[in-house]
Amino acid sequence: MTAAPSTPQDPQDPQDPQHPQNIVIVGNGQAGIQLVDSLRKEGYAGTITVIGEETHFPYQRPPLSKDFMAADKEPKPLPLRAEKFFTDNDVDSRLGVRVTAIDRAGHTVSLSDGSRVGYTTLVLATGAANRELNVPGSGLEGIYGLRTLADAEAVHARLDTVRSVVVIGAGFIGLEFAAAARKRGLDVTVLEYADRPMARALSPVMGNWFARAHRAMGVDLRLGEGIASFTGDDSGHVAAAVSTTGDTYPADMVLVGIGVIPRTELAEQTGLAVANGITVDSAMRTDDEDIYALGDCANYPSHHAEARTRLESVQNATDQARHTAKSILDTHDGGRDYTELPWFWSTQGDLRLQIAGIAHPEDETVLRGNPDDGKFSVFCFRSGRLVAVESVNQPADHMAARRVLSQGRTLTPEQAADPEFDFKTYSKAAAAGV
Repeated sequence: MTAAPSTPQDPQDPQDPQHPQNIVIVGNGQAGIQLVDSLRKEGYAGTITVIGEETHFPYQRPPLSKDFMAADKEPKPLPLRAEKFFTDNDVDSRLGVRVTAIDRAGHTVSLSDGSRVGYTTLVLATGAANRELNVPGSGLEGIYGLRTLADAEAVHARLDTVRSVVVIGAGFIGLEFAAAARKRGLDVTVLEYADRPMARALSPVMGNWFARAHRAMGVDLRLGEGIASFTGDDSGHVAAAVSTTGDTYPADMVLVGIGVIPRTELAEQTGLAVANGITVDSAMRTDDEDIYALGDCANYPSHHAEARTRLESVQNATDQARHTAKSILDTHDGGRDYTELPWFWSTQGDLRLQIAGIAHPEDETVLRGNPDDGKFSVFCFRSGRLVAVESVNQPADHMAARRVLSQGRTLTPEQAADPEFDFKTYSKAAAAGV
C-alpha cells in the first residue's frame, strides 16, 4: 500500500513545521490578553508568547483607584483571565521580564533575562506610564502614583494611617481616588490647573457639574490651581503641598494623577514611526508590516474623533485587540477600517459616569434629565450631528447612545431636548435598521 502524495503546505500555515509561526505580544494588560483570546477564537493554532514586566498574572487596572481602596475589604486584584486560561490556550507567558531590544531584520526580541525570542508577527501592547511630576519636593516619601498593583497596595496600606490627602490632578484617576478617600472619612484636597475637572474628556457643562458634585461630597476642589512644590518633615516625609497660588495644604499623603504618556520606547529604538503613540494604520499595523501596536500606546486614524488619536480605555484596548487578531490572520479580506465606537466609564463615589463617543469643548450641548437629581445626560452635537452622549447614573441613556452612534443614526438637538421623545425606543429601532 502506498501513501498518497503529500500536498505542499502553505508557508503561512501555523501547523507547517518548516515555517513555525510565533506571535509575540509585548504587554500583558487588557489589550495583550484580549488579543490572545481573540487569536485563538479566530482559529490561530500557532505559538503565542506574551511578555509582561510585572510578576503578577494579568489583572484589571480600573478597580485599583476605586474598589481596591475601600476600608472594609481586603485588597485583591481582579484577574483579567483565570490562570487556567493560559494553560488551556497554550500561551508561553513570560512574567517579570521586559523586552530590551527588537531586531526587525532578524525577527527577534531580546529580553532582560538574557534570552531571545523569535517572532513572525510582533505586537506592541506596551500601554502607558504615569506622567511624572517634577517640582521641588516631589521625591519625598508619601507621594504616590497609581498605575500598577504595587502602587495600589502601597497607597491602600497608607490610607489607614493618614488624615489629610492631597490629590494632584482632577482627571478620572484623581477624582475616583478622591471619592474613595472621602468615603473613608479623610480630608481631601484636589489641585487642578485647568478650570474644570476632566477637561480633556468631558464637555464643559458636565465637567462643571462634577466640580459641584465633588464639593458636595466634601472634597476641597481647587480649580485653576496647580502644584508648585512640596514641603517635608524632618524624616523626609511629605507634610504639605504648596500650590501655584502660594497656598499651603496639609498632606499626610499625596496622590499624583496628572495623566499618562504612551510607552513608545521600544518603537522609537527600532525606528518605527511615533507621534503621540506608535503610529498605526486602520489595521493596527505599524510601518513595519510584521509589527502591530494597539491599546493605550497606539495612535490610530479614528473615524469618531475625525482625526488621528490615542485613547486610554478598556473598550478601546479590547476592541482593537479583536480587530488586530483579524488583521493579523487576514480574516476580513485584507483588512477593514477600525470604526468601533469609543466609550468610557468612571465611578466616583455614588456617581456612575458613562460616555459614548468623543466630545469637543465647543460642541453644542443639550441636557436631558434633571442634574439636581443626579440622573441626567448631556447630548453633544457638532454641526447639528450627534457625536457624543455623557450620562450620570443613566445606564439606559448610555446603552441607547451607543446603539445610535454606532449606527450613525441621525438625531436632532430638538429631539434630544424633548422630554416626550423616547430615546430608548428610537435607539432600538436604529439597531434593528428600522
